Amino acid sequence: MGMTPRQESRSVGFGVDQIVENRFRLPQDGRFGLLTNDAAVTAGDPTLQSRVALQRDGINLVRLFSPEHGMTNDVADGAPVPHGYDPDTKLEVVSLYGDEIRPTSGMLADLDGMLVDLPDIGTRYYTYIWTMSHLLEVCAEVDLPLWVLDRPNPIGGDLRSAEGPLFDESRCDSLVGRFAIPVRHCLTMGELARLWDREYGWNAKIEIVPAYGWKRSDHQPSTKLSFVPTSPAIPTYDSALLYPGTCLFEATNISIGRGTALPFQQIGAPWLDAARLRQRFMELQLPGIVSNTVSFTPRIGPYQGELCKGVQILITDHLALRPVAMGFFLLHMVITQSRGDFEWTRYPTTANPLGENHLERLVGVKGIAELLSTQRENIANEIRVWTTAPNWTKRVTPHLCYA
Repeated sequence: MGMTPRQESRSVGFGVDQIVENRFRLPQDGRFGLLTNDAAVTAGDPTLQSRVALQRDGINLVRLFSPEHGMTNDVADGAPVPHGYDPDTKLEVVSLYGDEIRPTSGMLADLDGMLVDLPDIGTRYYTYIWTMSHLLEVCAEVDLPLWVLDRPNPIGGDLRSAEGPLFDESRCDSLVGRFAIPVRHCLTMGELARLWDREYGWNAKIEIVPAYGWKRSDHQPSTKLSFVPTSPAIPTYDSALLYPGTCLFEATNISIGRGTALPFQQIGAPWLDAARLRQRFMELQLPGIVSNTVSFTPRIGPYQGELCKGVQILITDHLALRPVAMGFFLLHMVITQSRGDFEWTRYPTTANPLGENHLERLVGVKGIAELLSTQRENIANEIRVWTTAPNWTKRVTPHLCYA
């Protein structure tokens, strides 16, 4: 078990490619489960799902597990996903976003190992990482080996780009936050798994099958690979990069463009003074972005079927952009200029059926809604403090897989 020699190449491959290209070998004759979905494809063929590629390569997959959005990756945000059947591999699919969000030991009892191959987008409140965390913890409890078939972080791995706040673990955990990591963490799924296993003393039998040809400074466009939508509202790299900031609007009565061609790239409402908001937003001269006024009619979420006025965010420098700070600034501006219209709202999901305290669950800090709702002359300094990630680089450096 382990890496086999390969020729150096500037092309980028995923962990699954290491296996199907015979650069990494799993134990022979093992019975494996696989946590995955349709967005997990091979780099060599972006139309080929990794589960199909592994099965063709002779890996004995006996059961599939799916996260939020299901195996087909098209179930609506927060909607429950039933157990099912995968016609491509002829295997049962156990949903980990329905009656269970954590696998039971019985689901793993007849397996010799678990594989994880999911595309993350580098943001703490994207649920795939927490589904993996539950699986890893249970594998440790039952002494079942687990391999993470790793993938690059599409919004970059430069640790200087990490943005807090760190999650407050004294809060009840959820599928948008369990452990003390920043909102934008700049790690891969494999690196997160190593970090949690060692920090929480699980002592899992874990091995990372690394991606190759990826540097920490690379964002998805640098890989020259097609961007495969990771969930229904993340159709493009731009949506993924802006998501850490604009996702905060999920806790409000503002549309984030779900059900349009530009989800998470625009925000709006029928009552919003878009021209004033854009002017104030542009005066900040935040790095890496400009904005336009825009009108759109969302098919999903707040104001479904209604014409919304708002702003579209355009990325001019993906390396300079700090999306979490941008999201805080934009949210504060919307609140303070829209008294009487703006509201905090619940955001019910399968993992949080009542939808309460959604902003605090996202940000991971109590009282953040009250702070943002107050007119504050020093808001810029406060946002700088909120978005720091103290000691993050020092904590994670021993667990990194890539230079």
